[in-house]
Amino acid sequence: QVQLVESGGGLVQPGGSLKLSCAASGSIFSWNAMDWYRQAPGKQRELVARITSGGNTNYADSVKDRFTISRDNAKNTVSLQMNSLKIEDTAVYYCHTVSQRRDYWGQGTQVTVAS
Repeated sequence: QVQLVESGGGLVQPGGSLKLSCAASGSIFSWNAMDWYRQAPGKQRELVARITSGGNTNYADSVKDRFTISRDNAKNTVSLQMNSLKIEDTAVYYCHTVSQRRDYWGQGTQVTVAS
């Protein structure tokens, strides 16, 4: 089994920045990609960013050019640098990965963007 733990969420002003981190532990034999999802109140969970083990990245249009996903394979961590934050970025952010064709999710970390 794999455990994912997010950290770095909190309250930030519009235009500010936050960096989220996700640490993976447990029976990690291999990984193909790690993702960040988010879910705002009353809305569906959406994929924000994805990074493969080879370093390829994908972003939702709403965050492209503002967010940057990165990973450290040796430490089994993935980060999400969020800049120029907007009120509409407010959500619970979740990290996600696949190991041995099984999905694993973190517990989520709250990001609130408000004045």
